[in-house]
Amino acid sequence: MEKNTVFEGGMGELGLGIEGVLRRAARSLIEQAIETEVAVLLEEFSAVRMVNGRQAVVRNGHLPEREIMTALGPVPVKVPKVRDRSGSGIKFNSALVPPYVRKSRTVAATVPWLYLHGVSSGHMQEALSILLGEEAKGLSPAALGRLKAQWAEDHAAWQRRSLEGKRYAYWWVDGVYTNLRAEEDPRICLLVIIGVTADGKKELVSVSDGLRESKASWLEILRDLQVRGLEAAPLLAIGDGAMGFWAALDEAYPETRQQRCWVHKTANILNELPKSKQGKAKAALQEIWMAESRKAAEKALEVFVRNYQAKYPKAVAKLEKDREELLAFYDYPAEHWRHIRTTNAIESTFATVRHRTSRTKNCVSRNSFIGLGFKMLQQAEKRWIAIFHPEKVRDLFAGVKFTDGLPANETLPGDQQDAA
Repeated sequence: MEKNTVFEGGMGELGLGIEGVLRRAARSLIEQAIETEVAVLLEEFSAVRMVNGRQAVVRNGHLPEREIMTALGPVPVKVPKVRDRSGSGIKFNSALVPPYVRKSRTVAATVPWLYLHGVSSGHMQEALSILLGEEAKGLSPAALGRLKAQWAEDHAAWQRRSLEGKRYAYWWVDGVYTNLRAEEDPRICLLVIIGVTADGKKELVSVSDGLRESKASWLEILRDLQVRGLEAAPLLAIGDGAMGFWAALDEAYPETRQQRCWVHKTANILNELPKSKQGKAKAALQEIWMAESRKAAEKALEVFVRNYQAKYPKAVAKLEKDREELLAFYDYPAEHWRHIRTTNAIESTFATVRHRTSRTKNCVSRNSFIGLGFKMLQQAEKRWIAIFHPEKVRDLFAGVKFTDGLPANETLPGDQQDAA
């Protein structure tokens, strides 16, 4: 089994502007929390009826949107209104955003991905208090429980959506660990699939829990996708070599090609070399995956084998065992190489999460664990950008064959490396 390497990275490829992501996450968190406050109030007065039997206390739209100043900067928020048709004076005032309050009193450090901090009632209040100040202390445990339950319900409903007629050119696949742990099994992680649709857009395909190394966990996910209508196999799946996913893929979608992640592979190879040799070896590996053609890549690979076989056979073995899967990208458009040589589409999304949850050691329920991860990914998905030259996806679906990044009937220009 290959070593699991944690990557530090930014939001690069996905176009995730960190300020925009944080404000979007903050707005969603605040508004969801306010909605749960309203739900608790309506339930409390659900038995109060008019003479005609109609419920007395009901929702009545929203107040005009207003900005409140938080630790993240100004965040626009809509606060719901409640109408008391009995005339007894029942009103809704949010404990988080009281009337006329436009600035929270707390000036605290930004907390990226506040969802992942809200793993229990106490921690949710902590996260909201960092964002909004002492006002958050008034959010009741009942409202917090509803909020977490709603996230789990949202995920369950999303996991039941129909996939009939869907096609994906590429899948990025990974089992993503954070320092959050499910109570039922501390080894559990989020099993994530991100796909590229026919119009070149990235979208979330599946988010579930399971064991990253388990074929059974991944096969259950793939079978579920098939049951919900995903009959067409993705053309290419990208991931690292330490997952049970590949065995499951061979069973569920045997026609899908496999591409090993060059970032993972490079890290695993360098782990077998002394530090004094790693810089030169990394450059030699880059000569392989940055080569302008498969033939040039094969030549660079043989040079690496010749230079390192005698003294570092374990490093060479890690390279050679996935030789074909490492070079699969040459049979796809050169414009897409930057996307499909690595699992950056997933790694960049979770880099901040891994960093920011390093001190979150508490366990969570299974539903909370999945719901929190799902909500975080949903926020990220809103800012994902399409892959370069999406029209090439249509070529792939039309059956166009590519050799060294170009349609097979075209010749390879000398500056193809720059295009890749």
